[in-house]
Amino acid sequence: MSISKRLAILFRVKANKILDRSEDPREVLDYSYQRQLEMLAQVRRGLADVATSRKRIELQENQLRSAADKLQGQAQQAVTQGRDDLAREALTRRAATLAQIEQLRPQYDDLAAQETKLTTAAQRLQAKVEAFRTRKETIKATYTAAEAQSKISEAVTGISEEMGDVGLAIQRAEDKTAQMTSRAAALDELIASGALDDATVVPGQRDDIQAALDAGRGSSVDAELAQLKNAVGPALEAPTHERSGS
Repeated sequence: MSISKRLAILFRVKANKILDRSEDPREVLDYSYQRQLEMLAQVRRGLADVATSRKRIELQENQLRSAADKLQGQAQQAVTQGRDDLAREALTRRAATLAQIEQLRPQYDDLAAQETKLTTAAQRLQAKVEAFRTRKETIKATYTAAEAQSKISEAVTGISEEMGDVGLAIQRAEDKTAQMTSRAAALDELIASGALDDATVVPGQRDDIQAALDAGRGSSVDAELAQLKNAVGPALEAPTHERSGS
């Protein structure tokens, strides 16, 4: 296969794909229905033309028959009056009129046959057009419903994907929050235990000054012990003085 043929085939394939994406079946169905209506209208116009021609010949034939009957009467009247010459003329004209009628008869029969065929064709085409219209509307309704369902499904899918992303973001935020909370609690414990120094205190100040203050303040136990000694001391000294006096 030559390159030009391959390119032509590829072009047709691409074009068909583009057309398939842009083609709306409802518009195609409406266009087909419109074309069928136009064809039906053409058949009906043809039927009307044939019927008109047949009717014209029928009227012409009726006029000729009336003329032949009139000539027949004139011939009889001429014979009654003894005018054979006029009777002969009237009969001659009547014969010519009947000949014209005989010439019109095949045309009339042919037009009548055509009218019958076109009437049958128009009726069949009308039935097909009506059936196509019903099917067209059914297909359009089904396609519209399917299109709506497809859009809803696409929307739901998009929402599901978006909610999935939101869920992951929330999970990451919760994990980071828990991690930061644990880190803060651990740092507080380390600072309280003295394993870590308070970063707000200048190095070299806290150790000396705070240690001296803590040492000078003493503990509550030492204070209570001193109070007990003060209370018990006089009681212990009194018996000693009494024994020495006696």
